[in-house]
Amino acid sequence: MKKLFDTIKSAWPKSTVRNTNMLAIGSIGKPIFTPRFYEQLADEGYQRNVIVFRCVNLIARGMGSVPWLLYKKHGNTETEIEHHPLLTLLNCPTPQQAGSAFIESVISHLLLAGNAYIEAVKNSYGRVQELHTLRPDRIKIIPDRSGLVKAYEYGIGSHKKLYQIHPISGESPVLHIKLFHPLHDWYGLSPIEAAACSIDQHNAVSNHNLALLQNGGRPSGAFIIRPNVHCGPLTDQQRSQLRDDIQQLYEGSKNAGRIMMMEGDFAWQDMGLSPKDLDFIAGKSVSAREICQAFGVPPMLAGISGDATFANYREARFHLWEDTILPLLDHLVAELNLWLAPMFGPDLRLGYDQDSIAALSPKREAAWAKICAADFLTINEKRQAVGYSPIAHGDSLDRSSHDL
Repeated sequence: MKKLFDTIKSAWPKSTVRNTNMLAIGSIGKPIFTPRFYEQLADEGYQRNVIVFRCVNLIARGMGSVPWLLYKKHGNTETEIEHHPLLTLLNCPTPQQAGSAFIESVISHLLLAGNAYIEAVKNSYGRVQELHTLRPDRIKIIPDRSGLVKAYEYGIGSHKKLYQIHPISGESPVLHIKLFHPLHDWYGLSPIEAAACSIDQHNAVSNHNLALLQNGGRPSGAFIIRPNVHCGPLTDQQRSQLRDDIQQLYEGSKNAGRIMMMEGDFAWQDMGLSPKDLDFIAGKSVSAREICQAFGVPPMLAGISGDATFANYREARFHLWEDTILPLLDHLVAELNLWLAPMFGPDLRLGYDQDSIAALSPKREAAWAKICAADFLTINEKRQAVGYSPIAHGDSLDRSSHDL
């Protein structure tokens, strides 16, 4: 508070400061939005905003919990492979990191920066041995004259490492996953950038409430001194001493409720609005909902007040997976099939096990019920539709579904 007062005082003309009869505490400034830099976005958004933290973790941990599947193509058919070095690598990318933690870090970087980078480390035999995530703010994309990416530069301090892309085959030791950006050719757009104004507003309300509580719950105002025949204007020394006494004796939560005793013609004039007058609770809730909209997370799952019945919560989890996590997971799988799967051989395709996702059970149960009720399908056709192998004597029509 003292630093703020000195800053305001130094900004005023000297004649105004000397002749004023008002000691103002608090000020009104222009809104300052978070700059579009990764470190500041991650700090202001992820580290200091509980809604962003919750949204990112809901999506990243959800995607990290889905088991991987691998298929081998044989003409027009595919067979599932249960054991393969590619599955082993994805389940344990490095000796120090599990597969779920690896996917969480990749998706968290993607949501915070709009970009995620994965490095494939090969052994002396040319086989991929480890996968590492690279921090997006340390990557610099180097384009060629035609606008295509020719290399990635990873820098930590003065140390830099260059990852070259093969000019003919396009093979690269680094996979760049990005979200759509309408105004940039090489970098993606983070949801935090789209929600930056709402995040700034949400953080500002939280910081204001904390500062107000630390100040004993009192809004800012002005201490007015009315000169009269018995008391003239205060000198600079008296004004400074009065300011220091007020700050020491009456500011802060430990002095909340203390009665102020003054002599002379003094008065206190409120110059700030209370949280109730500003309708902070409603404004903070609106900002939180806008942040959730940017990430595609139902507000209920982020702890925002609303209709939290069991049915609504179950439906909210379903929509989180159906509308947000599964499309993002499909995007990740498509990128890995294009970049990583060919390194382990031709005709390999990565997938994931939707049946292991508990939030999708209503959709799965409805589909099973429709298949069981279909009297125009054979038992083996029904089994194939739900992912089971055929059985003997299952190619005839049977209206009963007990053998499914």
